[in-house]
Amino acid sequence: MSEENAAKPLDDSAASPAEALEEKPHMAAKHIYLISYPKIVFLYPTFFMALLAGLIIYFGGESISPSAPTHPVAESSVTDDDPSEAVEDVSTAAEAGVQHSRTQEVATLLFLGVLTLNLCVVTFDFPRTTSLTLVFFVAMLIMGAFLTVTYRPDLVPAVGDVFKHLRPWANAQFFFLIATILFCFYVAVLVTVRYDYWEVRPNELLHHHGFLADLKRYPAPNLRIDKEINDVFEYMLLRSGRLILHARHETRAIVLDNVLFINKKEELLTKMLGALQVSVRDDE
Repeated sequence: MSEENAAKPLDDSAASPAEALEEKPHMAAKHIYLISYPKIVFLYPTFFMALLAGLIIYFGGESISPSAPTHPVAESSVTDDDPSEAVEDVSTAAEAGVQHSRTQEVATLLFLGVLTLNLCVVTFDFPRTTSLTLVFFVAMLIMGAFLTVTYRPDLVPAVGDVFKHLRPWANAQFFFLIATILFCFYVAVLVTVRYDYWEVRPNELLHHHGFLADLKRYPAPNLRIDKEINDVFEYMLLRSGRLILHARHETRAIVLDNVLFINKKEELLTKMLGALQVSVRDDE
């Protein structure tokens, strides 16, 4: 009897330390949080690129603004008879007084490229492999056209002149302001999601919403979940996808878009509810 009584606590706690260390960060044994994030979270590459471009320009080559020329060209040309010539001289003097480095041009072009790709990811959905093929094909055409115009400008003179004079640039303050604005949006997102999230427990599904902590309960047994990955690029950025919850005795499904690390959430839900039916949809 004493040996059996001594063996019982050992059996109960044999696997608990490792499992506790593995599951404690996610608290899978007690509750799982499901949060639907807005699409702005996918703009984090633009945020980091703006921050990087600002640092590169700040430490590597800030714009040079020499003093404006002191010769009286613009002043002497300002006559009542020829105002257009005066405007031209003033603009020429203004252009002569502002210079920028090659570092600023390269950093600005890189930022615009990342911003363009990032906006394409947020704006369009890429559910299939054929979509990826189309994107890479278009990117290859654009790169080929750019290289052709750059190294053989005589083939398409008009387009070559456009690319030759296309030299965008910005200073470090511009990029730091972009990063600051995005950072403020991210802070606002972190605050708002605290007032609208879902909590899954072994016996119930809870919806926390509102500043007054409103709560709605659903039965968790026989809960069915559909997982959808509608955008390959969004999944690559934050492993995100869509979860559709079908609670018992509920006619309308609960749709949660942009759930981050969706595969891990699905694994934790399956481990918690045991007999949970999980189906994966593949958009064709």
